Amino acid sequence: MPFLNAKKKILGAIQESEERLQEATARFSESETQLAQAQMVIDSIKTDSDTTAKQVKSTVLSEGKIEIERLTSAAKAQITTIEAKVRKQIADQVVALALSRVTTQLSSVMNDNLQQQIIDRNISKLGD
Repeated sequence: MPFLNAKKKILGAIQESEERLQEATARFSESETQLAQAQMVIDSIKTDSDTTAKQVKSTVLSEGKIEIERLTSAAKAQITTIEAKVRKQIADQVVALALSRVTTQLSSVMNDNLQQQIIDRNISKLGD
């Protein structure tokens, strides 16, 4: 009888070990499935992040190019405006210097007699 009891215990232990093995195998299989699903999610996230990064990079480069073109255009317009102002200032100074020179030359040449002749000549032209 003790042999029979020991045999039952051993058979019970073997059966319990087999059940545990089956449970462990089922859990292992489930874990492998979950791992495969997690890997697919990770791959999808990686692909999406790569795509998003490329789109962001493209957008940033495109916006940067547009901003550079805008700044370049604004700078060219500003340079053109400054050049026009400088040309006008130079022209104004040339005219002022020319008038000053003519005035100086006229005052050194002009006397009362010459001034009266110019006035008389212009008055006679008015009468014609």
